Amino acid sequence: MAALSKIAAERGIKYFLISFTDLFGVQRSKLVPAAAIDGMAKAGAGFAGFATWLDMTPADPDMFALPDPSSLIQLPWKPEVGWLAADPVMNGAPVPHGPRNLLKAQIAAAAEMGYQMKSGVECEYFLLTADGEAISDAGDTQTKPCYDQQALMRRYDVITEICDAMLLLGWNPYQNDHEDANGQFEMNWDYDDALVTADRHAFFKFMVKSIAEKHGLRATFMPKPFSTLTGNGCHTHVSLWKGKTNVFSDAKDELGLSGLGYQFIAGLLHHAPEIAAITNPTVNSYKRINAPRTTSGATWSPNSVTYTGNNRTHMIRIPDDGRFEFRLPDGSTNPYLMQAAILAAGLDGIRNARDPGKRLDINMYTHGHTVRNVKKLPLNLLDALRALEKSTMPKASLGEDFIAAYMKLKMQEWNDYSRHLSVWERESTLDC
Repeated sequence: MAALSKIAAERGIKYFLISFTDLFGVQRSKLVPAAAIDGMAKAGAGFAGFATWLDMTPADPDMFALPDPSSLIQLPWKPEVGWLAADPVMNGAPVPHGPRNLLKAQIAAAAEMGYQMKSGVECEYFLLTADGEAISDAGDTQTKPCYDQQALMRRYDVITEICDAMLLLGWNPYQNDHEDANGQFEMNWDYDDALVTADRHAFFKFMVKSIAEKHGLRATFMPKPFSTLTGNGCHTHVSLWKGKTNVFSDAKDELGLSGLGYQFIAGLLHHAPEIAAITNPTVNSYKRINAPRTTSGATWSPNSVTYTGNNRTHMIRIPDDGRFEFRLPDGSTNPYLMQAAILAAGLDGIRNARDPGKRLDINMYTHGHTVRNVKKLPLNLLDALRALEKSTMPKASLGEDFIAAYMKLKMQEWNDYSRHLSVWERESTLDC
């Protein structure tokens, strides 16, 4: 690949954002002039790791973010800037709990078994007023607003600017819609290699927020910003490949899924409670997956660890040949950790030839209570974190360094939340 300085000259790039994603999914960047980019490409951009959500101290040496030239994205709304996904390194070695490093390690583990995971994500988000207090469209009031043409077209300028950007970038976006909540939208683009999808997922969140701000709005991927409305999911479609062959595909199966695909699903079912701490990483996440019915009539999110065919009331559905949809993750998930956790759990299912059991074809929202011994998802972030800490698979697959770092920082977050005094507590307990 040509030197980044040469690419900059050819494309008119003046600055580069060298960007890494920390454990809480926050993108951290240095803005580097094109004249200095070749040096940064070799040595990396320097950061104080403790100043971000990584498990480091002020006494640690500089951490460097090594940019991946293949990830270069020229900002469609500001083409003089190029964005580069980067890998955190310290003392010349990858930071073990760096999210992009973790995903690359899982991809390497899959490659050793002869597999490549491909995935696609459905990123739901709300367009809010600039202060974040309400949905931005006062006319978006339907009880069932999903696919509402009028509400979609009132946000035409924002939606099409984002979609035009994806077209320009070659992501092959193929549809945009108003989602099930008032003020909520979803945009879909083609699936790809898991790392490519994770990089695009990270950039997509940055792009949507930036273009929304350009239009005087605020975009949020928060799992449940409004208690009565459907939350923001990040449904993930997964397939496994050997070269050009989709090894999840089996025309003889009723749902078109191979035995290997069912084993992969079984891994996710087996480890769902603990990986929920990664796919659903915030306090607010559990207001989405354990929510009461919304004003539209359904939450569209799972509350039990089950799988099915083409039925959206379960955690995993198999809508088509050779792939499945994992409906647990939400909008706050870290794009890299989510893919790493899915791959780790799925590979565990294959290594141990796990059996997903009989699928359920019932409506889990109306008849889930009639099924005995169905595993439930965690009720809150603390339950999920305890499940993660207790499980041996994440330590073995994702690494003890990562689990220790993640548990430490997330438990700090939980403790901060638990010490917070809410209005509800005062209203409900003041007269006790």
